[in-house]
Amino acid sequence: MQRLAAFAMILLFARSAVADESAAWRPLFNGKDFAGWETFLGPPRAELPGLNLRKDSKGKYIEAIGVNKDPTGVYRVVQEDGAPAIRISGEIFGALTSLEEFENYHLRLETKWGKKKWPPREDRPRDSGLLYHCIGPQGGHNRVWMKSFECQIQENDTGDFWPVGGVIVDVEGEKPSAKEPLVFQPGGEVHRGWSQRVIRHPRSEKPSGEWNTVEIYVVGPTAVHRSDGKTNMVLTNLRHKVGDLEEPLTRGKIQLQSEGAEVFYRNVEIRPIKAIPAEVLGK
Repeated sequence: MQRLAAFAMILLFARSAVADESAAWRPLFNGKDFAGWETFLGPPRAELPGLNLRKDSKGKYIEAIGVNKDPTGVYRVVQEDGAPAIRISGEIFGALTSLEEFENYHLRLETKWGKKKWPPREDRPRDSGLLYHCIGPQGGHNRVWMKSFECQIQENDTGDFWPVGGVIVDVEGEKPSAKEPLVFQPGGEVHRGWSQRVIRHPRSEKPSGEWNTVEIYVVGPTAVHRSDGKTNMVLTNLRHKVGDLEEPLTRGKIQLQSEGAEVFYRNVEIRPIKAIPAEVLGK
């Protein structure tokens, strides 16, 4: 009887996964404007003129520009390669934020780099990011982003995990040395209560200037990052601290970062899922 019950559960899981894969995709970008989203910009660089914001004694802005205020055109809908796309200039740090919260879903988008870079990243790899399960106030972390889990979108590093605002995960990986970051490795040592960067593995992205497909799968306390069809990060037991206690963090908004580099996004879409397919988990 126990064996029959176990088999029934496996069959139910498999059917759920198949049904999830056939669920309809819902576009999150309509190709015309930012319906369903709001913009946020943090404190700008000191050299940007004409902004009526508070500064410190050294002349640095200490006040965020805020929600749906975009004096320099950081966020725009443009035509890129013959199709509508979101263009984020990166000139001021901030994020395009979904108005809706999401839970148990498969999200995918296409992204490619532009040519412009801005201080303080003009001599560094182009950087952006897909933040998920975003909660709390706009600018709650470093006056720029919300508390969240980040699927890094950066030249040669797409798929890395960054904890934003002190979120916590468990992850399998190997540490080359005490001074080097943890590298994701399926079947590796389980690092519990991890709240630092994790390097993606394997590397799976196209050269700068070409469109890349980035996906995340999130169901319950588990998240998967994928780049161009390859899984390169699996995180489990997603959580955050509330006071002195750790609590699950399994839903929230989505943010697309503005972080010092020109970047384009298109075909942003989502669908509900009940289970992460075994092949996506690498099992």
